[in-house]
Amino acid sequence: MTDELNIRLLACPTAARLARTLIARRITTWGYTHRLDDVLLVASELITNASKAAPNSRIKLRLNHNSQGIFISVWDPAPALPIAKPTTELTLEALDASPNTWDNGGGWGLPLVEALSSTCGHHPVPSGGKWVWASLDA
Repeated sequence: MTDELNIRLLACPTAARLARTLIARRITTWGYTHRLDDVLLVASELITNASKAAPNSRIKLRLNHNSQGIFISVWDPAPALPIAKPTTELTLEALDASPNTWDNGGGWGLPLVEALSSTCGHHPVPSGGKWVWASLDA
């Protein structure tokens, strides 16, 4: 039995929440609790992006580790590669808390993944879709 986490999720708004629960248990078992917050944030961003790219389809999450670090990868069936949106300055004046835009904080997902990861990237899969991944030092 491997200790890798390898699951399929429905690409929906609650996918990241379910994944965080499973990831937290695995990271704790591996003894990497000092990296837990970063891993959860990176995984949440990757899963959320996959869910937005291919709503209501099946996506895949893989989480594994070795002596160098923790590796997170998410596959979705959409052909479009991830592109970071231009970020917006987060000021009280710029934030619009109206019901239609309260979560439009401004494109910080992929920059956060890049900042928290030692390496990250993506690659298309010849049979369809793409893997988006990040590795974090142990």
